[in-house]
Amino acid sequence: MSKLAFAWFGMLWCGLIAVANAETYTPGQRVEKDFRSFAKPLLTTYCGDCHGEKDPDANEGNFSLHDLGVVDDLNAEAWNTVWAQVTLKQMPPKDMTQLEVVERLQLSDWIVQELTHVLKDKGGFQAHLDPGKGNFIDHDLLFGPLPDDIQLRPASSPARIWRVTPQEHITRLNELINSEPEFNPSKPGLRAHGDAVPTNHGGELKLYFGIDRIIKWQGGTVAYATAVKSVPAVLSSARDHGLKNYPHFQTVNSAEAIQIISIADNIIRYMAYGPLSIAEPYQITDDPNSIRDKMQGDLRGLPTSIVYSTKVVRPLTPVYELMKEEGTDEASVRRAVNYLFEALTFRPPTPHESDAYLAIVQQSIDKLGKEDGAVLGLSSIFLDRDSLFRTELAAGGQPDRYGRVMLRDWELGLAVNHAFRYLPPDEPMRDAIAEGRMRTKADVKREVERMLDDDSIRKPRILQFFRDYFDYDLGGYICKDTKALADTGAKTGDGYYRSMFDATASTDRLIELILADDREVLKRLLTTDKVAATKGDNQFFGKRRTQKETARAAAEWNKQFKAEIDAWRKANPGEDPPRTLTSKRNRVNHKVKEANLTGEPLHARVGPRSFGSGSMKPERVLATVPEGQRLGILTHPSWLVSHSDAMDNHAIRRGRWVYERLLGGGIPDVPITVDAMLPDEPRNTLRERMRVTQESYCWTCHKKMDPLGLPFEMYNHAGIFRETELEKPVDTSGEIIDSGDPDLDGEVANVIEMINKIAQSERTEQVFVRHAFRFWMGRNETLNDRPVLQDAYRAYKENGGSMKAMLTSLLTSDAFLYRTNTDLDAGGSSN
Repeated sequence: MSKLAFAWFGMLWCGLIAVANAETYTPGQRVEKDFRSFAKPLLTTYCGDCHGEKDPDANEGNFSLHDLGVVDDLNAEAWNTVWAQVTLKQMPPKDMTQLEVVERLQLSDWIVQELTHVLKDKGGFQAHLDPGKGNFIDHDLLFGPLPDDIQLRPASSPARIWRVTPQEHITRLNELINSEPEFNPSKPGLRAHGDAVPTNHGGELKLYFGIDRIIKWQGGTVAYATAVKSVPAVLSSARDHGLKNYPHFQTVNSAEAIQIISIADNIIRYMAYGPLSIAEPYQITDDPNSIRDKMQGDLRGLPTSIVYSTKVVRPLTPVYELMKEEGTDEASVRRAVNYLFEALTFRPPTPHESDAYLAIVQQSIDKLGKEDGAVLGLSSIFLDRDSLFRTELAAGGQPDRYGRVMLRDWELGLAVNHAFRYLPPDEPMRDAIAEGRMRTKADVKREVERMLDDDSIRKPRILQFFRDYFDYDLGGYICKDTKALADTGAKTGDGYYRSMFDATASTDRLIELILADDREVLKRLLTTDKVAATKGDNQFFGKRRTQKETARAAAEWNKQFKAEIDAWRKANPGEDPPRTLTSKRNRVNHKVKEANLTGEPLHARVGPRSFGSGSMKPERVLATVPEGQRLGILTHPSWLVSHSDAMDNHAIRRGRWVYERLLGGGIPDVPITVDAMLPDEPRNTLRERMRVTQESYCWTCHKKMDPLGLPFEMYNHAGIFRETELEKPVDTSGEIIDSGDPDLDGEVANVIEMINKIAQSERTEQVFVRHAFRFWMGRNETLNDRPVLQDAYRAYKENGGSMKAMLTSLLTSDAFLYRTNTDLDAGGSSN
């Protein structure tokens, strides 16, 4: 045996002996091992048979480990692939000898540790932090037996600074200039004070000035929207699928800061002067006829086309009082500073903060005069750190023996408040913080239960979780090809997109109804036969006719229409039929047999009714969907269209959603060498075109997704039920493969059978709890969170599927209460 071979054999033997000694391991701790004595022997032993050849083409999956050396920035992509395959237990294959549990955990943690170190100054490594990788943690280790050689640490979350979300930020700003109606228990679905500011009929998130005072305008919806003063959400985030409530996802850049200052100027002036800051004095009157001479000509789209009432409905604040006075004095300036600071940061300023901003405002007034100086000086508060971020640093506490510090006082109070609300803490919460009663787990439980039990305390964060979890709110943002959309039978043009935004609001309301009942929440969301519907939903919940059925329906309708016209002419000889009668021909859609959605009336939370003639209307009915055609939210158009593309259904995305969100599976990233495109074959069905994903290189992952997504083919990409595609019978069959629950695996005839099956599974409920954990903790779970997750699931299950019980458990857990300062660079190992 050569010296080199002997040395390699010795190193491999020592590595195996170390593993055989069954060392204990605490997940997430630093792995004090190196590539040569630890990682390489493991990869050689378990992966060398399939990936040991030098030529990539000679290896399984065209992936070679032959030349893979110490982790560095050049081979980081390859190591990232190894990490995903090892963590997901796809390497080695199931029919080969497997790594021991501790071996796999250590190797996974070691790779993350090394990649974090080598990429620290090259963009960083954050793949393991992405919510899409949360399922990479073994579900069976979280909810099943845990080997004796794994020792857990008490849970905590890292100290961090959260950027305020776009929804929260614009709601804060809206509070400064608009007065929203209080919650009306007799009409619980109407938007009320504390609900999120909704998007408009075009899906834009904007802050509008003074629309509650507008009594007249020129033109239609577009002219109105152009004329009204508004500002868009500045702290924007990518509109995409998945959870977004992670602190490390967003920051505030210089361009956003400049926009915020500009918006602050507009807001402060409106706080001071109301519509007079954006309109001429003559535009403010309760009698539009009295200014008819000033409204001559085509003013559509201009600010001067609007008439405002004289009634003051905006909040009158210390900023108004300051600007109303002739001069200035320190007391009035300080009142304005303190009010604005607390309105924007949700906490009172410290004496130092109050003095600092007082000085800024006074200096600005001295240089620019009272009006411009006060506006500029007060605008600086809009850029205060705590106006744009929420801290969870726990800097003043005493660490326990694990290095954990419990949040307390304002940090803890704001964390609990933010779990539910976009408004500042209410009086009971403020009193608790001020009196030192926000420092214990019992304190948190008291406040959480109080807020959950009070419907008048609006909790838009809970609804945001379901939007992020189900991804049903994206349909209106998918730009559909006009011809492809027309082929579905759905209306085209602006009306279609407005229907999708209406559908989002309808699904919101349905979720709220199920949450209000608070029993078997997830199962009922997946299997409900109810829908909150508008009149337009009769089309989307209808059935797409075949070409023959369409022709027959058109012929029958035309016959009836001709008879109606003839009868009218007979009754009105010599006259032309009115337009209201003749225009009926253009309003009939023969491609779809509409559903008859009727039921008790209810309301959904949409934009203000005064937003022009294009306002979305809040009126809905709680209807029953057509039997045998729909089951739960996943079969509603809001979800189906959100998981489609411009031309067709997206069976792969739908299947991946089911695999990840319901079954807890994980899918590695698509390699950059893969051309992830289906062939362009207009005469073939989607299932036929998806044959390319069954190639050996792709099928390892696609076999877990495609059979879960193809049963949704019983709907077209507008969400309309169908029985044929391209005049061929639709194949709705599918299969659940490698779900992690043997009782679930097997073939299904259609999506209704599949959903019914999955909805009964405890694993599905546990995966739901995992996603709730991620949203409210703002991070992926770790094995150390195992007790937290099990407690939350137990609370959910033992209380009959109660969302309130689960949230109370999560928000009183150590993962929510404790913070740990961690060094993000774990450091590298030697060769």
